[in-house]
Amino acid sequence: MVELWYCIISFMLIVYVVLDGRNFGVGILHLFVARNSAERRQVIAAVAPLSSFHEVWLIAFGGLLFVAFPRLYASSFSGYYLALFLILWCFVFRGISLEVGGHINDRMWQAFWDVVFVVSNVLLAILFGVALGDLARGVPIDPKGDFSMAFFTDFRVRGNVGLLDWYTLSMAAVAVLILTAHGASYLTLKTEGVVHDRAAVMARRLWAAVPVLFAVVSVETWVVRPDLAAQLIGNPLAWLGMAGVLAGIVALFTGLRGGFEKRASFGSGLMIGGLLATGAATIFPVMLYSTLAPENSLTAYNTAAGLPSLELALVWWPIALVLIGIYSWFIAGHYSGKVSPIQDTQGYDDADFRKR
Repeated sequence: MVELWYCIISFMLIVYVVLDGRNFGVGILHLFVARNSAERRQVIAAVAPLSSFHEVWLIAFGGLLFVAFPRLYASSFSGYYLALFLILWCFVFRGISLEVGGHINDRMWQAFWDVVFVVSNVLLAILFGVALGDLARGVPIDPKGDFSMAFFTDFRVRGNVGLLDWYTLSMAAVAVLILTAHGASYLTLKTEGVVHDRAAVMARRLWAAVPVLFAVVSVETWVVRPDLAAQLIGNPLAWLGMAGVLAGIVALFTGLRGGFEKRASFGSGLMIGGLLATGAATIFPVMLYSTLAPENSLTAYNTAAGLPSLELALVWWPIALVLIGIYSWFIAGHYSGKVSPIQDTQGYDDADFRKR
């Protein structure tokens, strides 16, 4: 039962990262692929209708973590208190920029919220990348199962570590690159005209850079946690995740080369999902590794709720999953297709919008 719930919460987090990660990437590219007001509103229209819905997966992940692994929830939410509030404020400002950025037909107003949109998405990508690095590196968990972290200490990866060090910053750089490339692939699918053309060029360039930086971080991970290599080789589920990565790479690059936008976007998401699934399978059963002493680590087994609670939650989770699946299918169908440069004017005159 514990293993099943570990798979469920991993699945919820992976779905969120794949879906909202492309919004991070689109936000990072916002001012690079859109050069005027009409093009910027086109980019916003490509992601705004679904952004709030994607965040539901993250909220559901947090709720399931509380239900299935309450001790891990309590320790991680207190330990990551500062980082979580930064993430929350980034979500707040991103949502505000999407909602109000185009309501006033004023160049300065729109430019301000465009910058807020970019900055919030850059910070979100960095923070999630740092969190991924913390999961691989570990956190300073004491014998009671608690920890707290400053932004940085001595930039070393062992002992009383902080949120930031050379390894977690490297992971953040990889996360920003991959999510930006993911967003570029999505923009080629959702947009037309010059925005589409610029996004296609950015997608090819960014994905070409990913293998180099990913190889560097893979070596760094081996240095920081050499035990993970053996766990990767000996775990069949990790190999299944790697198969998803390879399938995603094939779909991505054949899609980019042949101009098959749906295939490229699907391959991008499959590759990211495969990477995260591989990582989740590799670190199991450890959920938070202790950099102070391995025996202090929080595992799926010593943080799980009691069996009756897990069984009761398992009755309701499939029902919720079916409902969210139906809603996802409806929303995706309603907002399918490409977004034109004048599709989202947010209320002001179309003729004036086209001029600007």
